[in-house]
Amino acid sequence: MGLSVLEICAGAGGEAIGLEAAGFEHRAAVEIDPMACATLRMNRPSWQVIESDVRSVNGRQFEGVDLLAGGVPCPPFSIAGKQLGRGDERDLFPEALRLVREARPAAVLLENVRGFASAKFAPYRAHIRSALQDLGFTFVDWRVLNASGFDVPQLRPRFILVALRSPFSNEFRWPLERRTIGTVASAIGDLVASSGWPGAAAWMSKANAIAPTLVGGSKKHGGPDLGPTRARRQWATLGVDGLGLANEPPIASFPPDGLPRLTLRMVARLQGFPDDWGFAGRKTAAYKQIGNALPPPVAQSVGRAIHLALTLTPAPRYPESDPQERFAALVGAV
Repeated sequence: MGLSVLEICAGAGGEAIGLEAAGFEHRAAVEIDPMACATLRMNRPSWQVIESDVRSVNGRQFEGVDLLAGGVPCPPFSIAGKQLGRGDERDLFPEALRLVREARPAAVLLENVRGFASAKFAPYRAHIRSALQDLGFTFVDWRVLNASGFDVPQLRPRFILVALRSPFSNEFRWPLERRTIGTVASAIGDLVASSGWPGAAAWMSKANAIAPTLVGGSKKHGGPDLGPTRARRQWATLGVDGLGLANEPPIASFPPDGLPRLTLRMVARLQGFPDDWGFAGRKTAAYKQIGNALPPPVAQSVGRAIHLALTLTPAPRYPESDPQERFAALVGAV
């Protein structure tokens, strides 16, 4: 069995796909949204998907898991919101810390929007660092990683927090962003041309750039469009009508100089999802799942770096028959 992960706020599986590709096996995936849970079960029937509020999960039943990961809700820190931080009822960092205390993982991976890296939240970041250090983590660091540096053709910066216990903390190295960046045209050009649209070639020359950040919307707001007015203007420069989503690619009779709308599969590609990953629910529900996900390639790159840190470190000797003693030898007492 490979290294294990307990994932919270798993959504539609963007982070899960990446961590799986990095060598982690899910002990459980926790998600409150029924449609997202249906997506996880549809794609990975063997996984334990817990449809529950994170506040109701007892971390002690997962004690000894190698990694605790999750994308805690971003509205408390988003520049598009009121940025209430700790004062926002949707802030689940305290619950993540509780689960870390109960499950005693060797490593932690938490992601959020870039807004959490702003000076406004420096005291809260310091509080989280201190809490993790009190729990025995000797490496606690964060970076803003741009999805475009990991083969995802959109801007999409994400705040990534990683924490590891000794001796694993000495082995972690942040993944490097690549200089070669994919474009909207290279990612979905084949899909746009798949139904014989005569304007596809000209469209691809216009879409030879990265996309603005896909916006999934919150539970209360947002629909199957590509974001607010400013974002839709940016999409228009790429030859895309951002006012909604299409059910099918543009057909042969679609005007050669028209602005096609993206399909769910195109949006999923732009988010880094593999083509064989399906989404439960109608268009709006599926789009929200896609737009709110951590792009799998970003999760894979960070997950691989954590996996290497946990496996390259020479482990103390321990009796194979006693997993609890093994875990205690590896991470020490909290």
